[in-house]
Amino acid sequence: MPLELIKEVSGVPEVEPLSKLQQVRFRSLQAGCDYSKKYIRGKLSDISSLTYDGNRAATLEVELQEQENSNSEINTINLSIFGKLAKDCAKVFYKGDTIAVAGFIVLLSSSSPSRDGEHCLVLKAFEDLQSTVYVYVKSVTGFSTHSVCLVPKSRYLYTPLNELKAGMVVNVYGVVKFFKPPYLSKGTDYCSVVTIVDPTNEKLTCLLFSGNYDAHPMIYNNGDIVRFHRLKIQIYKNETQGINSSGFASLTFEGTVKAPITPRTSSKCFNFTAEDRKMVETLRTWASTNVKPSSTLVKLRDVQPVQYFDLTCQLLGKAEVDGASFLLKVWDGTRTPFPSWRVLIEDLVCHGELRELERLQDLTADILVYDNHVQLAKALKVGSFLRIYSLHCKLQPTENQAASLVLEFHLHGGTSYGRGIRVLPEDNSDVDQLKKDLESANLTANQCSEDTHVSDYEDSFPPSPESVSLYEVERCQQLSATILTDHQYLKNSQLCTILNQKAPQQYRIRAKLRSYEPRRLFQSVKLHCPQCHSLQEVPHEGDLEIILQKGETKSPDTKLQNTLLYDSKVWTTKYQGGRKVAVHFVRNHGSLPLSNDCLILIEGGTLSEIQKLANNFHSVIPVKSGHKDLEVLDLSAPFLIQGKIHHYGCKQCSSLKSIQNLNSVVDKTSWIPSSVAEALGIVPLRHIFLMTFTFDDGTGVLEAYLMDSGEFFHIPASEILTSDNLQQNLDTIMDMFCPPGAKIDSYPWLECFIKSYNVANGTEQQICYQIFDTTVADDLN
Repeated sequence: MPLELIKEVSGVPEVEPLSKLQQVRFRSLQAGCDYSKKYIRGKLSDISSLTYDGNRAATLEVELQEQENSNSEINTINLSIFGKLAKDCAKVFYKGDTIAVAGFIVLLSSSSPSRDGEHCLVLKAFEDLQSTVYVYVKSVTGFSTHSVCLVPKSRYLYTPLNELKAGMVVNVYGVVKFFKPPYLSKGTDYCSVVTIVDPTNEKLTCLLFSGNYDAHPMIYNNGDIVRFHRLKIQIYKNETQGINSSGFASLTFEGTVKAPITPRTSSKCFNFTAEDRKMVETLRTWASTNVKPSSTLVKLRDVQPVQYFDLTCQLLGKAEVDGASFLLKVWDGTRTPFPSWRVLIEDLVCHGELRELERLQDLTADILVYDNHVQLAKALKVGSFLRIYSLHCKLQPTENQAASLVLEFHLHGGTSYGRGIRVLPEDNSDVDQLKKDLESANLTANQCSEDTHVSDYEDSFPPSPESVSLYEVERCQQLSATILTDHQYLKNSQLCTILNQKAPQQYRIRAKLRSYEPRRLFQSVKLHCPQCHSLQEVPHEGDLEIILQKGETKSPDTKLQNTLLYDSKVWTTKYQGGRKVAVHFVRNHGSLPLSNDCLILIEGGTLSEIQKLANNFHSVIPVKSGHKDLEVLDLSAPFLIQGKIHHYGCKQCSSLKSIQNLNSVVDKTSWIPSSVAEALGIVPLRHIFLMTFTFDDGTGVLEAYLMDSGEFFHIPASEILTSDNLQQNLDTIMDMFCPPGAKIDSYPWLECFIKSYNVANGTEQQICYQIFDTTVADDLN
């Protein structure tokens, strides 16, 4: 670790990581020597503020005083720390602290000569050199005897939410208005989301990542109070957002007025002062009248059909149903108002005390957990106390008796509405009440189960009005990974039925994606004309270079330069035969706008030159000199370039007009592509995804086309070819639809609208299918 804290108790370090290294005295330091296996130690006598160079690299300057040789002439030395190590040290360095530095270099200072005329020595440390800084800190009692603070107590400054600016790293207090329990992200980390408010009536949504599940804020209810240290502020989609930075730490407190003020945290290192206590009390009082508390916490006895609710319960047993679902058997000491379903588990391995499960079966609820919640459910310990968020209850007729109804409980996949599971500590106030309810219910259950035997339970849950088969589990399993945007009145149709019907028709299907084409997803991006419906490939860079080289052969016509529409500038290149490049800067109401609002026309430019200009100006149009005016170069090339996005036109449908027609564009700062295309007589082509999906619902297999410009994936087809992040997002979505190496049983369900239509194939008519009015669920983006 580049920065380590060493706790001292009564002046003696608890550990001494420097025992294998050799200490060097200040007077023995020499420039150019190897100090990779040596260290120095001293007291911080002076600390400068962090400074940044032109590349935003941080530097921290400190002065060290050697304590062992305080009478020596050379008892102080300057130390420069660079990069991330500098930022980390700046957070924990205090004047008077003792530190040690290992793995440093020694240089002569050219700017600070000593009194005898010789140059002073300067030490430098940074992570690339594998430097390590050790800070000796005295132990200070924190909140309780079990919470020890390893950093010196200091007064932290807390920023109100209405004063946050992008780029700041701040400490904040807030009241939880919404949260999602930690869930496994698309990478290896767990992610949690929390929205907080404060008395300034501003809100802040925080997106927190950590590979350690327990490192996330321990939030159990809306209205909880949180304290975040070292929260980084950024702007995302025009909204202020908080993310965890290096050294992020959190404390959580119950939000109920007059409840014990006990910090929840997995960290053993935190400060909690009288000022913190006062802040928590103030926020509790404010929140009691300004923040709506959680109102979805429901007992099993009070659940209603078609309800989403939060449940506090104890886990009695668990079993794996299949790769995409997991069974939890829980109780809260109350009985459901309708009979609760029973999942057949005769062929499953059930973890839990069989005698307890048998004795409490009338008080037990079976909950099926799906998709991203399965991994966490598997790790739960039998006997633990749980809070399950956004649990779905619905009343269903049983498979065998239509007149008999049972309550089903599902924790669907995804994280919408805060859906998830959280383990509650035994000292939680809600758990205290739950224990009392369970103890009371336990006494009642004991009186009713004196003659019950374990052998009866091993063959329990036979088909009955309260049992469902695994087919029934599959039928009402997780929410679809796609969302229907219209036509909700349509009922689901089986694929075998669709394949036997004539076109044209519209259908609603629920199926799994067996396969898709093309497998190389970047090949799915095409150019489509909305008028003639032609399709063409997006030109590669090599093709564009050839097209633009044709425009280089003709020199710019000086008669067409410096008109009322634009100002012109001509350059002659070196080493390329004196190639001339003309750039025309389009005016806005007679004057030249700033570069970020300016449209430029370029003659004779190469692809790399045009792209550089596109990065510095609002828009670029490649042109050539015509007989009477400048003309669009060639519709094989983009007619408009904005940043990395290339806009193309249809050769068949376009009727090109003079560049002077750009005068008809009203907004000469936004340069909307459709307005530019209309002025120049161009029918613009759309970037689309063109893919073939092969669906399978167990009754048949059907191929359907997806032709989408961005609505289905929530990814603009026009941007994906130039964005690694968007390409990765698309890969992630398709891997979730069709997981590589997995069996189709574990694939998610997709609910889609498809329409059938006839296509002439020679002398025969062929029926084709196309996806429409369907989009990827928000949880997959």
